[in-house]
Amino acid sequence: MEYPAIRWVFEQPVVVQALLATLFTWAVTAAGASLVFFTRRFDQKLMDGMLGMAAGVMIAASYWSLLAPAIEMSEGDWRPATIGFLLGGFFLYGIDKILPHLHLGKETGEAEGIPTHWQRAVLLMLAITLHNIPEGLAVGVAFGAVGQAAEPETARRLFGAAAALAVGIGLQNFPEGLAVAMPLRREGMGRLKAFWYGQLSGVVEPLAGLLGAWAVMSMAAVLPYALAFAAGAMMFVVVEELIPESQRNGYSDFATGGALLGFTLMMVLDVALG
Repeated sequence: MEYPAIRWVFEQPVVVQALLATLFTWAVTAAGASLVFFTRRFDQKLMDGMLGMAAGVMIAASYWSLLAPAIEMSEGDWRPATIGFLLGGFFLYGIDKILPHLHLGKETGEAEGIPTHWQRAVLLMLAITLHNIPEGLAVGVAFGAVGQAAEPETARRLFGAAAALAVGIGLQNFPEGLAVAMPLRREGMGRLKAFWYGQLSGVVEPLAGLLGAWAVMSMAAVLPYALAFAAGAMMFVVVEELIPESQRNGYSDFATGGALLGFTLMMVLDVALG
């Protein structure tokens, strides 16, 4: 812990660590949404590349920061990681079928979930909120694992991995805030209101992070399952939403390159910090 700020965070209770980390990821979401104050349009090719990068970050994080530690903690037993991973995917599938939401580039009549008359802005925001639930949960569970470490050296390693996960998710949250705010601004919504909806999609991350950290600290036995659960939920988002959205507008090669870059970035962060 060379840097005073990092040492200070490491010395805080695990739930506080999770809160600080997810407040950071929320802040980056808000930073992405804040671009509506400067422009009404954003290059679609660049947006698709950023969405591809977000997918790459989440794929890498699912393995390096979540599944691999879950398997290691299970000491060769494949069942906790398998059960947790599948449950995480099915959990997001259930929310996807229930929560009204609208994916980018679709008309209001194509909204998914329970039929509703909610405004288009709310439906777009809820689509990105679906992304953020597993992300916040993943960060919270990762920091919860720090509190369950038996040895100081293990705690430091897990803290580094959790910090890498928070940084990676924070970086990929930038295009998600932009993806909500910019279409609303383009359709004529005021700058402040478009920004409000964009940043609001990230509010769920601190809540999910606190829930994940609390659950792990309260029930240590569920830790491998919880890590794998978060990984499964994130993979559902990647395959069902992020990759298709990044490939929809004809910039598939650029989006694929973004995914490779995102995967590499998250891998480097995990190895360097973890």
